[in-house]
Amino acid sequence: MGGNWKSNCTRASVAKLVAELNEAARSPGGLPPATECEVIIAPEHIHLSIVLDGVDPRYKVAAQNCWDRSAGAYTGEIAAEALLDLGVSWVILGHSERRSLLGESNEFVGAKVEHAIEVGMDVIACVGETLAEREAGSMFKILDAQLKGVANKVAAEADWARIIVAYEPVWAIGTGVVATPEQAQEAHAYIRQWLKKNVSPTVAEKTRIMYGGSVNDANAATLAQKPDIDGFLVGGASLKGDAFAAICRAKMSVAA
Repeated sequence: MGGNWKSNCTRASVAKLVAELNEAARSPGGLPPATECEVIIAPEHIHLSIVLDGVDPRYKVAAQNCWDRSAGAYTGEIAAEALLDLGVSWVILGHSERRSLLGESNEFVGAKVEHAIEVGMDVIACVGETLAEREAGSMFKILDAQLKGVANKVAAEADWARIIVAYEPVWAIGTGVVATPEQAQEAHAYIRQWLKKNVSPTVAEKTRIMYGGSVNDANAATLAQKPDIDGFLVGGASLKGDAFAAICRAKMSVAA
């Protein structure tokens, strides 16, 4: 389970959210067992130290982006090495907002994934189509190209073990419109088959595929019933500790 806080927080709201998350982590039944569910939270870069210093170790901390090469003269960019030095072990790459607003290409995303893994980070790699692409019948073509951007740079099964794929249909992100369980399952099953064909059957079987797009504590349990949905990458609902904890419990309640 992942919580992407995006650019929403202040120091005060971060402190409040960390307190809520700590309460969930330390309360019986507040979160699934650590052996059954990995929980990752992604604050803004400027709040990473605050979160690292205050959040319960039950949560792993991710950055929302990193650069595609080693530290150097790249003003304004964030080096993966610097993140690791800070104690951040995860990074979200290829989010649709960076693709659409900043023009990040599939090749650039692949290069960033490659470098992050090379220096020892784990990656949530995002893919997903726009509404226009879905309506034009191009969804699978878009997913092909985005996945290929990563697979062209990452070939070893050991490296793929450090990647979670997050399917986030762009038309469902922050809109309140959530993909139906059938739509989400169709895309997740396609991604798994793509990995089987283009990387390896082992990678396809072991790679966790998260769904993201207006997930909340009301719809998570229904989505979680689908066999290829292994978890969620949550946006707005991750800014409320109780709602995020409920989403984290959704998959476990279905399994039980």
